[in-house]
Amino acid sequence: MSVQPGPLRRVLIVKTSSMGDVVHALPAVSDMRRAHPGLEVDWLVEAPFAAIARLHPGVRRVLPLAWRKWRKTLWRADTRAAVAALRSELRRDEYDLVLDLQGLLKSVLWGLQARGPLVGYDAASIREPAAAWFYRRRASVPRDLQAVERCRRLAAAHLGYAMPDSPPDFGLQAAAGSWQAASPSAALIPCASRPEKFWPEADWIAVGERLRAAGLTPVVIWGSAEERERAERIAAGCGGVVPPFLSVADMAAVLGAARQIVGLDTGFSHLAAAFGRPTIGIYCDHEPGLAGITGPGPVASFGGKGLRPGRDEVLAQLERHLALQG
Repeated sequence: MSVQPGPLRRVLIVKTSSMGDVVHALPAVSDMRRAHPGLEVDWLVEAPFAAIARLHPGVRRVLPLAWRKWRKTLWRADTRAAVAALRSELRRDEYDLVLDLQGLLKSVLWGLQARGPLVGYDAASIREPAAAWFYRRRASVPRDLQAVERCRRLAAAHLGYAMPDSPPDFGLQAAAGSWQAASPSAALIPCASRPEKFWPEADWIAVGERLRAAGLTPVVIWGSAEERERAERIAAGCGGVVPPFLSVADMAAVLGAARQIVGLDTGFSHLAAAFGRPTIGIYCDHEPGLAGITGPGPVASFGGKGLRPGRDEVLAQLERHLALQG
């Protein structure tokens, strides 16, 4: 059952993680603001991804959550104090709706702390059906839709407007960061949480060499000490550069300025595409179907579960992107 409300003043979004999922929720904010001019949108999100929510001009207030950290130290006084402080912030304002775009028991736990009716998916539409028991109202959204469309449809159902037929508007505006590459630049994102997701370093070097030949400086992204070593090897092989450790906000500035991005199935690849940058996603351990690279610019996804894409098909797509840029 969906909501058919009157004029709305304030909505809280609950979409806490992961980075790619947070990026996929951004177009729902643009839709809500168009349907309800003047609507104030707040967002509860895991602290490492708060910078992404802040990049959307339609988000009034971002409430950072550190649940991944807190759940390990709930017995400590400072953790309990931090939890109490966030709960106080959640209850500072009254919301017309608390929209749970996550659909998990942990998102329900936090959504119930806010002052306002908690709404979300019905039991058939989410990974943890028990979460639906706690919603004041529920809406059915097919599970076989791409993640961006699922968020847009849920928001439309509960805020009482027709699902827009326009392309998703991520609303992002690239800002200046603390570090800039030589312009023009491209970004390579070989970072992955598991070895199964890796793409061969020799293939990354080949892509970097082609970008270099096109007059673009390859910027090789990293986030951990091990990833930095990998990035330095790739950069050395293709004449690229390795930035210092960058915050999410600073990384967003680098990606927003890049002429081309080639990246593994990671949140930064999705963020790059959301900026409208030409982006190629490489999937080595996950099917891209429902969470493929999506954005207003030229995008493509290759590979799948146990299906590592070949160098030639990635380079062929890169040639198509470079041709579009003249």
